[in-house]
Amino acid sequence: MPATARPLSPHLSIYRWQIQMVTSILHRATGVALAAGTILLVVALLALASGPEAYAKVQAFCASWIGLFLLAGWTWSLAYHLLNGIRHLLQDAGLGYLPAQFVRNGWMVVAGSVLLTVLVWVCVFAQRGGA
Repeated sequence: MPATARPLSPHLSIYRWQIQMVTSILHRATGVALAAGTILLVVALLALASGPEAYAKVQAFCASWIGLFLLAGWTWSLAYHLLNGIRHLLQDAGLGYLPAQFVRNGWMVVAGSVLLTVLVWVCVFAQRGGA
């Protein structure tokens, strides 16, 4: 078949973004973010094993604005990936397949992940203030 006669796939720009698309893309992206964020955890553990000077450097980085930003992003990634994984388990059990339920559950995962992240960081800053 000549190349000019082949049908073209629709481009992504013609699709209307839906929660189903967003949750799928975010689940994959948060999985990658969790894997990348684990590097910081390994560095912190290695620094802890290396002694107080090395660990103090990791603590200083984590207390900086970029460190806090990365940790907050990692926290949200964990919360989102966890809640979306639970949603997938429920779907594997045959629940939540109706379009209205699917959309509702997708929004619940997004809102729940934000809420969990805020709760974790409220606890972190409350602990820092109390120490």
